[in-house]
Amino acid sequence: MSTAKRHFFWLAPVLSMLISLPSAHASIKQTKGDFEDKFRQLDEVLPTPNVYRNAAGEPGHQYWQQQVDYDIDVKLLEGERRIEAKETITYHNNSPDTLKYLWIQLDQNKFRDDSMSALTTTFGGIGNRGPATEAASGSKPAKLSMGALRRQQFVEDNELGYTISRVEDKSGNDLRHTTVGTLMRVDLATPLKPGKKVTFDIDFAFNIVEEDAVSARAGYEHFPDDEREGGNDIFLLAQWFPRLAAYTDYEAWTNKEFIGRGEFTLEFGNYEVDITVPADHIVSSTGELQNPKDVLTKTQRDRLKKAEKADRIVFVVTPEEAIENEKEGTSKLKTWTFKAENVRDFAWASSRKFAWDARGYQQGGDTQPLVMAMSFYPKEGGELWQKYSTESIIHTMDVYSRFSFDYPYPVAQSVNGPVGGMEYPMITFNGPRTELQDDGSRTYSLAEKRFLIGVVIHEVGHIYFPMTVNSDERQWTWMDEGLNSFLDGVAGREWDPTIPWGVEPRDITGYMKSQTQVPIMTQSDSVLRLGPNAYTKPAAALNILRETILGRELFDFAFKEYAQRWMFKRPTPSDFFRTMEEASGVDLDWFWRGWFYSTDHVDISLDSVYKLRLNTEDPDIDFGRERQTEMEKPQSLTVIRNKEEGKELWVDRFDDISDFYDENDRYTVTNKERNSYQKFLKGLEPWERTAFERAVREDKNYYVLNFSNHGGLVMPIILELAYEDGSTEQMRIPAEIWRRTPKAVSKLIVTEKDKELVSVTVDPHWETADVNVENNHYPRRIIPSRIEAYKGKSRNSYEYRDLMQDSKTELKTDDEDDENDEGNDDE
Repeated sequence: MSTAKRHFFWLAPVLSMLISLPSAHASIKQTKGDFEDKFRQLDEVLPTPNVYRNAAGEPGHQYWQQQVDYDIDVKLLEGERRIEAKETITYHNNSPDTLKYLWIQLDQNKFRDDSMSALTTTFGGIGNRGPATEAASGSKPAKLSMGALRRQQFVEDNELGYTISRVEDKSGNDLRHTTVGTLMRVDLATPLKPGKKVTFDIDFAFNIVEEDAVSARAGYEHFPDDEREGGNDIFLLAQWFPRLAAYTDYEAWTNKEFIGRGEFTLEFGNYEVDITVPADHIVSSTGELQNPKDVLTKTQRDRLKKAEKADRIVFVVTPEEAIENEKEGTSKLKTWTFKAENVRDFAWASSRKFAWDARGYQQGGDTQPLVMAMSFYPKEGGELWQKYSTESIIHTMDVYSRFSFDYPYPVAQSVNGPVGGMEYPMITFNGPRTELQDDGSRTYSLAEKRFLIGVVIHEVGHIYFPMTVNSDERQWTWMDEGLNSFLDGVAGREWDPTIPWGVEPRDITGYMKSQTQVPIMTQSDSVLRLGPNAYTKPAAALNILRETILGRELFDFAFKEYAQRWMFKRPTPSDFFRTMEEASGVDLDWFWRGWFYSTDHVDISLDSVYKLRLNTEDPDIDFGRERQTEMEKPQSLTVIRNKEEGKELWVDRFDDISDFYDENDRYTVTNKERNSYQKFLKGLEPWERTAFERAVREDKNYYVLNFSNHGGLVMPIILELAYEDGSTEQMRIPAEIWRRTPKAVSKLIVTEKDKELVSVTVDPHWETADVNVENNHYPRRIIPSRIEAYKGKSRNSYEYRDLMQDSKTELKTDDEDDENDEGNDDE
């Protein structure tokens, strides 16, 4: 046997002993036949690259998308709360296909009582949107909420959905059309060939829904006709006109029924829209105002001009003017004309309640050097909106542009109304507002402040994703909500890191170990819990990808490349996955597969840590070490108590019965062992002796760490090593350590002689979304908790207190408390 082989087998017994030791690690080791390749290439499930979308995740050299232009004349009938309009649509067929018909979205039909949405809405159950209902469970009776009653009665009392009175071609000839739920098929008189366009007209009308009653994405809000509120309505109009469904290279017509949750897949185009409203209304809209002299006073126009270079907001319509305007009312009308180029949708808002502030964002660059950031809100918005709405718009553009591209449009707006948060090109609807107190002041809670800042950042961020990077929201909700939630978390933490933005890895652990989790790649209408699935989980995943896996430099470069490749185009998930890999230079298939296609979760357990020490083969050293190890073992309890009782050993009582072995133990070294040691050294090859003697001289510490993967999701193993001298060290092990044994792995860590390990922590900063941090410590720690004597408010409830109002409360004296107690005796 050669010396090299002998040296190998000298180590082998140590390793086999470690492997055979019982532990939790051993209980989930890889077994024959149950291997799962967590690093299998994702191309097996992604669509094959083609001339439209290439293997790098870029638009292919034959990429195409349709264009749809709209010329709309719409009138708001305030008293009837109704829209009447006519539109001229020009459809450009840029596809290689000949089209015999067009599909048009009729989203208002969703509110009809015979719609698929209404007929398939369950009574209670998971995932319902809108007024709450509770289904019977066990012995508990079913409950119908007041909100559900209100919705049912509103739908019963109002005729909802579109009235389509005319569909004609440009020559005035009727076009055959068939309504299918929230869609309408328009049959063309002549098939539309590639490169051609067709123009046709639609006249339509509908009754506007009360948003608070039906929980819609748009609608009106009525304020009570009393001295506190002063009556009047706010109208938020979205999904308000018949608009073309998208025709794509990956699905053809995206004519999936609008049920309510899955948002919209749309085409870019140019708009010219005339909006006729009561003359005392202020209108906010997608696009640029074309006729300011017709609808604004000279003072308002001058203020708007001044706002372009202002350091802080300038009121175009002051809050005081808005309050006075509420008192008037008029039968006269004004028409506001807006134009918008290269947008995928169009929304607007109208009310006589609106104050209007503005501030120019000097963006620079060639795309859009000046962007007008503007906010529209009633007196109920108060100081909260004056301070934070427009500032949040500008902050959003400043941050998002660094990660993607310059804001591409001339205006960015935030409008207060009944919709909690919704986005459209150049305009967003946002809900939080102040509370009117009895002393006439308006106050708000910390939660409402945080909500406003957060929702404005989120909704304005949507103007980048998906209003510019035009992903298919109906199919892949995470592509706009998840990417945008990730970025709004970046922007939010640059605003105020103390606000809980909900995008940290620790924010998703509860969902990831729940029974209601479905893969992120689930179509939106089938997701059980949309918030954590489409918003939080993908946002947290991207956070991990940026901060833990790729690092900021690689991630930011790749993410910006994706945004710029696909601005004003329609990406799919494969385009995002491929771009992030291609631009970063890192194989991420394991990451996409685990986080987006599975319901695995992260739970990496550190099961055991073994300390190894290299045998020197020198008996004068090794035998002494063995003796010391033996002495460190706990003594027999019987021996200890015998000593305590003063029992004398037999060999100590009679010296004449002692022999050689009473003076020498089994660890006594003889020359025989010393001669064997010298023979061992002479038998080593020169390179072996050099390596061996160096190892003996350095006398380093060898630690074997055993990990098991309880959650199934492979992730990097991030370690914090704590040493006896009080120092700590971070170690980052890439996820690829799991590539051959995804259920359990072992890792050798070597430290200097004076760096003795005392504890190890996995994921010390909670950056991987590990659902169980208690098995991340070795040795195990005492699990921290606390005893609560009484059932109290949750921590989150503290921010919902209206401290602005509560701080006005006077402190009562003891006498006053006694009087109040006496007054309550009879209750």
